[in-house]
Amino acid sequence: MEGFPVDRLWAKSRLSARARAARWRAKSFQVAQCAVAAGVAWFIASDLLGHDTPFFAPIAAVISLGTSYGQRLRRVTEVTIGVAVGVLISDLLVTQIGSGAWQLMLVVGLAMSAALLVDGGQLLVTQAAVQSIVVATLVPTAGGAFVRWTDALIGGGVALVAATLVPRAPLRRPREQAAVVVRKIASLLRAASEVMVDGDPEHAFEVLADARATDYLIRELQTAADEGMSVVASSPFRVRHKPGVRRMTQLVEPLDKALRSTRVLTRRTAIAAYRRRPVPASYAALCADLADAADQVADELGQNRVAEAARPALLAVGRGSAQLERTSELSIEVLLAQLRSVTADLLEVTGMEALEATDSLPPVRS
Repeated sequence: MEGFPVDRLWAKSRLSARARAARWRAKSFQVAQCAVAAGVAWFIASDLLGHDTPFFAPIAAVISLGTSYGQRLRRVTEVTIGVAVGVLISDLLVTQIGSGAWQLMLVVGLAMSAALLVDGGQLLVTQAAVQSIVVATLVPTAGGAFVRWTDALIGGGVALVAATLVPRAPLRRPREQAAVVVRKIASLLRAASEVMVDGDPEHAFEVLADARATDYLIRELQTAADEGMSVVASSPFRVRHKPGVRRMTQLVEPLDKALRSTRVLTRRTAIAAYRRRPVPASYAALCADLADAADQVADELGQNRVAEAARPALLAVGRGSAQLERTSELSIEVLLAQLRSVTADLLEVTGMEALEATDSLPPVRS
């Protein structure tokens, strides 16, 4: 027992390391894209145009691209305008009033105010301030404003071109993440079925704790869906994928409902086990059948297909739920209601409307 905390910490650290490695792999293309864009922007400004230390070009390129596909075109515009505003105001003032603490305060205040007056976003305002600081603390050169403005345009232009070049991975990830969510639902349903059979409270509360730790799956799904939409919005080469990605974003809500319903089911199962309420064997069997149907939904999503092929299995579970024996025990009746709720939610994932999914379940027998 003494080694248990150490073993748990070691397991947690390995999971954390795997999570960090997975995060790096997911962002590796964006990292490489930013690195290449920075080098290209510097090469154009320095080697082709002969600018002396054109640091604004790679800065504008990297900040514009960032490590997210979301709102890239807006970032390119805001960074370019922000750099321009900051550089022009700073150069014009520093040549007249010199540089120092109070001059720096004046320059930053005016640059941020000008950015706000042109209705700039937070990134534009921040870039105006940062670039004004950089210019105000450097020795101004004749024609520097124009050169730096050109560097900003070069960086923004390179970023704009790079933003249109995106891999297919962000388009596949929403459906892959949706499959992960459904796989987890199937796993929880199967574990709940086992608890209904063995009635072990300890096992039941372990399953409940696992179910309660699933919120991050929906957050990751929403992030993947948003990123996919951002890709098709920013890249003309991926516009044809927009209908498919949009359909995927419409699955976030029913998957969220299905996962929530599954959590409630595991909680009611744990309560029944804790109170030593026997669950009819037919309920456990139906829950296992629902888990198998959920796996079929996950298989379809994992193959980048709408999960219509899994609909007959779910409808069969719905028909089976209508024939289950009824009991006078409220906690068992709630289990039946939750099994039907999860079934209806998963039917929505196959493409059915919410009311259509609910109406497809026959009334339970009295």
